[in-house]
Amino acid sequence: MGRRNSTNVADFILMGLTDSAETQLVLSVLFLLIYLITVLGNSGMILIIRLDNQLHTSMYFFLTHLSFLDLSYSSVITPKTLQNLLTSTKSISFLGCFNQMFFFLFFGGTECLVLSSMAYDRYVAICHPLHYPVIMSTKLCWSLLNGSYVIGFVDSIVNVLCISRLDFCKSNILQHFFCDTSPILALSCGDTSEVEIFIFITGGSTLVLSLITISGSYLSILSTILKCNSAAGKRKAFSTCASHLLGVTIFYSTSIFTYLKPKTSYSLGRDQVASVFYTIVVPMLNPLIYSLRNKEVKNAVVRILQKREGCRQLKY
Repeated sequence: MGRRNSTNVADFILMGLTDSAETQLVLSVLFLLIYLITVLGNSGMILIIRLDNQLHTSMYFFLTHLSFLDLSYSSVITPKTLQNLLTSTKSISFLGCFNQMFFFLFFGGTECLVLSSMAYDRYVAICHPLHYPVIMSTKLCWSLLNGSYVIGFVDSIVNVLCISRLDFCKSNILQHFFCDTSPILALSCGDTSEVEIFIFITGGSTLVLSLITISGSYLSILSTILKCNSAAGKRKAFSTCASHLLGVTIFYSTSIFTYLKPKTSYSLGRDQVASVFYTIVVPMLNPLIYSLRNKEVKNAVVRILQKREGCRQLKY
């Protein structure tokens, strides 16, 4: 890891998902539709939370940044994927490849920690409702958020610097649709065991830390819900965290499957399917999960529309 990169590779060739022209056309239309829904859904979520004062709480503070992260890391991957599907240009520069890897790891790692912050927020809301406004202060929310971004940045920059210093003399053909760590490591002609262990420890630590926080929060939430005597109280308590729990399950199941394993178990087909899901599909699902299953967001939309209609009537 300490030696400088001596590769002559100027760019990489992204082989994508398929060689079939017909399949590429179908995928390009599908991915474009998903990306448009992702942009509209996450941008709409941010806008609704900003416009409605009743959503200016710690829960929606974190949800705003979750939408921003989903929009960001989807935009790092999907436009380039669409370009590769629709044109004959499959190359990406050496610098461009590692820039893409950096931002993807940065936004993805930060999202892990934002999800754990949201789990802690739900724990305080359900297990300590009387102290919720005091515990989840503005200062604590910003500290949790800033800590998430800092840890995500450090993990990403360290991992990218380690990988970029490897020698790439085997080939410049990348068997993937974006610059991810496993397919990049597969191109190195040197010993990558130290880098793999380092990435596994740093990336795994972020995932494990986040999972411990989420698991501990939900175990406490479950214990509190089971102690509740009222069936209506149990339903209300569960409904406040159901959307987040569903989003966490979808995000972590694919992330763990892809990253918490050695390079020797890398499988092109399985890993590409998982990658498509968490890079392209999941960012589209999150705003749908948090809006369609959330009465507060639905009510906020109604209030915003009523306010706009009232302003229009006053104008005329």
